[in-house]
Amino acid sequence: MSDFRRRNLLALLAGSSVFTLGAGSAWATPAKRRAMSRPNDAAPAQAPAAAPSAPSKVAPKSAPKATPAVKPKLIVLDPGHGGRDPGAHGRRGTWEKNVVLAVARELQRELLATRRYRVMLTRTGDTYVALRERVARAQAAKADLFLSIHADSHSDSDVRGASVYTLSESASDREAAALAARENRADATGLGLKFSDVPDNVAQTLVAMSQRGTVNESRRLAETVVATFARNGIRLLPRTHRQAGFAVLTSPEIPAALVEMGYLSNPQDEKLLTIRQHQLGLARAMRASIDAYFGAGSATRKA
Repeated sequence: MSDFRRRNLLALLAGSSVFTLGAGSAWATPAKRRAMSRPNDAAPAQAPAAAPSAPSKVAPKSAPKATPAVKPKLIVLDPGHGGRDPGAHGRRGTWEKNVVLAVARELQRELLATRRYRVMLTRTGDTYVALRERVARAQAAKADLFLSIHADSHSDSDVRGASVYTLSESASDREAAALAARENRADATGLGLKFSDVPDNVAQTLVAMSQRGTVNESRRLAETVVATFARNGIRLLPRTHRQAGFAVLTSPEIPAALVEMGYLSNPQDEKLLTIRQHQLGLARAMRASIDAYFGAGSATRKA
């Protein structure tokens, strides 16, 4: 083949290749053409993936504040006399120290059953406890109320009925003065004191009680006992609430009253005071009185 024809053949073959490549480019999609026209361009950057959101923290519900428990009131019951000091003596042989302890135990059970009170007895058996020691025990325990329980005696066997006493420098009447003298004498003798020492102690105590409002609280307690006894059919002395200088009531901080449940010198009272059902009735009436005093009931409600 001549050189001329060889050159023409090569030129023809080269043109066909160029045509084929151009046609492929022309038939490509615009996006493909752009990609083909920029072979060295980097691919468009992808948006960074969003970081996984942290789980939302739910604030814990605050626990309701606990209501502080109300501390039960401490009631000190003081069964009078005991041991070598038997107290009043009935015609049928009943001793005061035994009767008052029996009623105090009934009252203790009644108070504890309400779950509103703590109860302490100044004596739990037939033991002698000095009057000032009884007061000291109540003060040391920080009592909220002091109730001394007694049964009286009188030269006149016809006298009967319950009465309630609070502290006073001057007695409300002769009988109250005589009763305070009898109750205080056992302690004065046991401690080697002169009875004339007691009024000075009462006077000092009354000043302190007046400053603290304890005098009025003691009177309110006594009036509550009187009202509750009346509503529960318990026989009362005339002028039931009386005052005198009882050594056992000489705590300046503690409202206190002394309850005389009746007269062992009277046959009817003596008999009643030895019957458990009557003792329980007295205990329930005193419990209702304490409820009323602390606002847990009505002073006129029956036990």
